[in-house]
Amino acid sequence: MLAVLAPGQGAQKPGFLTPWLDLPGSESRLRWWSALAGVDLVRLGTTADADEIRDTAVTQPLLVAAALVAVEHMRLNDRGVVAGHSVGEISAAALAGVLSPEVAVTFAAVRGREMAAACALEPTGMSAVLGGDTDEVVAAIDAAGLYPANRNGAGQIVAAGSLAGLEKFTSAPPSKARVIALQVAGAFHTPYMAPAEKALAAVAGGITPSTPSRILLSNADGAGINDGATMLARLVAQVTAPVRWDLCMRTLSDLGVTGIIELPPAGTLAGLIKRELKGSGAPEIITLNTPDDLKAAKDLVSRHEDAPSHEPTMAFVLAVATVAGTFQRLPGLNEGTQIKAGQVLGHIVNRQGNAEVTAHDSGVIVEWIAHHDDPVGSGQPLARIGGHN
Repeated sequence: MLAVLAPGQGAQKPGFLTPWLDLPGSESRLRWWSALAGVDLVRLGTTADADEIRDTAVTQPLLVAAALVAVEHMRLNDRGVVAGHSVGEISAAALAGVLSPEVAVTFAAVRGREMAAACALEPTGMSAVLGGDTDEVVAAIDAAGLYPANRNGAGQIVAAGSLAGLEKFTSAPPSKARVIALQVAGAFHTPYMAPAEKALAAVAGGITPSTPSRILLSNADGAGINDGATMLARLVAQVTAPVRWDLCMRTLSDLGVTGIIELPPAGTLAGLIKRELKGSGAPEIITLNTPDDLKAAKDLVSRHEDAPSHEPTMAFVLAVATVAGTFQRLPGLNEGTQIKAGQVLGHIVNRQGNAEVTAHDSGVIVEWIAHHDDPVGSGQPLARIGGHN
């Protein structure tokens, strides 16, 4: 199975879009998106310096536009998995067909402007915490009055909050951990971004999302989202919620992903995956940074994505847990069983009672990811459901 990933803020580099403008249609597409975003994406991606493209207001639409320009030249079909980190999740939503490219770039521009404005309200920041015991690090972040804004796996958690709190935290770091201040405008993915969330919610009310055409993972919990309205709501809420990239990587592993392409500017997510998903089952990874990398990317697609066919093709969705608890599967629902939309697949049992797990679409149970009596978290994938297109 193939996964296509879109990086988030901090991955940008001066001039990284320059070689892509040589491809047919790329420059005109970027100029059209520039008109929608209210920023010059062509200049920002070619001649602007590092300080200018570090500005949250311009970085976010630039990253989404770059990912979408590159993927146009990859010839993907509607199979596989897509995911993005932070603002990259907007790119992933566009790749899955939830948002059109025009809506995605415009939405990212609003997100960037509103988050930049929220950052200006009071002095906040972010620091990467490398190493240490995960539970101890999170406890120390909480104790300092900060927030674990990004849980990136591979021994990396990002703390965010007031500059005074970050200074105190840095002066007495958790055992065996290093703290590195990040050059960002403020505390992203924390309650400090509440004004931006409110502004995004108002804009989202005018967007009509579509059903995902691919498995689309959410930063909130690593779950596969199979409803466009749900994904759009999560994109709004994401600016104040932690990015759980660690759970996204776990889902990639659970789904048996064998090949990964990271869209430009690539490298950050590939590095995390190489450190987290190791061993004989580690996926093959291509970092797509320039058109020169397209040949290798297309080769990986041909080897890890099912070949197109004139026969009916399978489209997969995930059944996910709506609450945390113990999963109890209904008897007789084995892999290969035909099910109907709305059919109950099982229950999640916890102290509050039983919550039903239902199928959103008709199809066949292709694979049980969770098994009877397994403990599961909210949003955790439980089963893959396949249906013919």
